[in-house]
Amino acid sequence: MLENEHLRAVFLPDKGSDLVELFDKARGIDLAWRSPMGRRSAVPGGAPDPVAAFLDTYPGGWQEVLPNGGAPCHYRGAALSQHGEVSGVPWAYQLVPGSACASRQECSQPEGVIFTVETARFPLRVTKTVRLRGRGLEFAEELANLAPVEIEVMWGQHITFGEPFLAPGHRIRLPSGVTVLPHETAIHPAGRRVLPGRGTWPAVAAFPEGTTDLSVVPERGGPSDIVYLHGASWYEITAPDGHGLRVDWDASVLPYLWLWQELGATVDYPWWGRAYVLGLEPFSSYPTDGLAEAVRNGTALRLDPYERRTLEWSAHLLGGLS
Repeated sequence: MLENEHLRAVFLPDKGSDLVELFDKARGIDLAWRSPMGRRSAVPGGAPDPVAAFLDTYPGGWQEVLPNGGAPCHYRGAALSQHGEVSGVPWAYQLVPGSACASRQECSQPEGVIFTVETARFPLRVTKTVRLRGRGLEFAEELANLAPVEIEVMWGQHITFGEPFLAPGHRIRLPSGVTVLPHETAIHPAGRRVLPGRGTWPAVAAFPEGTTDLSVVPERGGPSDIVYLHGASWYEITAPDGHGLRVDWDASVLPYLWLWQELGATVDYPWWGRAYVLGLEPFSSYPTDGLAEAVRNGTALRLDPYERRTLEWSAHLLGGLS
C-alpha cells in the first residue's frame, strides 16, 4: 500500500503487481474497477484454458500486460495465454522509504515500491518503480531483452474504471486529431457500438447507422465493443463535476490507446451480466487478437538483442474540493 493524505493505492505483488485500488480520499471513492469475481489465487476444478488463465483470477484494477495482448496465440514456439504472462505471476518487490522512514525494513509509509519480474516463456525482465507524488502515482519502467536475438512483444497498461466512480455521462477527453481504429469484427454476438472503418475522435459512425460520441460513457446495457485510438499521449476521464483521473504516457513506446467497454451486455461467461467497466489502456500494439497478429500488422514492439527500453507514465487525480 502507498498512501498519503490524498490517495491510497493498493498493489498485489503476488499477482502481477496489479493495482487493485486507487482511492480518492477527498471524495471517498475508488476509481479502479473491481471484478465481481473478487480476488482469487486459483480456481479449483476449473478446466485448463488459455483465456480462463487470465479471467478466472482477474480482480479488476490495472495490470501490466506483456508479452501478449488480448487473445491466446503462438509465437516462435511459445504458447501464450490471454494477456500473458506477467499479470499472472508473483513479482519481487522492495519498498522505497520516504523521508520519515528510518530504514527499508521499518517503513510504515513508504514513498514508493520497486517491482521486478522475469518471464518464463520469453527472455524478458521488467523493473517497475512506482512513486506516490501528491495527488498521483508516477511510474518508471525498464523492459530488458535478456537474449542475444531480436524478439517482438506487446506491452500495455490494462487500466480499467468501474463503479462507484464510473457512471453514464462521464466524459473522456483526448488531444485533438486522434484517429479511431475500430476492431475489425464485433467482440459480442449481440452487436457493437462502432461501425468498422477508420474515423476521428470523438464522433464516429455507429452500428448499424448514425453516429456515436465515444467521449461520453454509455448507459448500462449498451453493446460491448473495443476500438483502438492513435495519436494520444494522455487522457482524462471525469465526472460532471470535474473529478476523475488524468493519465499521461510516452506514446513513442505505447502509441495506441485501447478503449474497451463492457456494459452488462455479456450475460454468459465471464461476466454473467455483472460487469459495468471501461478500459482506457495505453499499448505498444494492436489488436486484441494477440502478438501473432500484431507481428503480422507491423505494430509489435521490437527489441534488439539485449536491448533495454524505458517507459514513464503517470496517473493523477483531477478536481480539488470546492
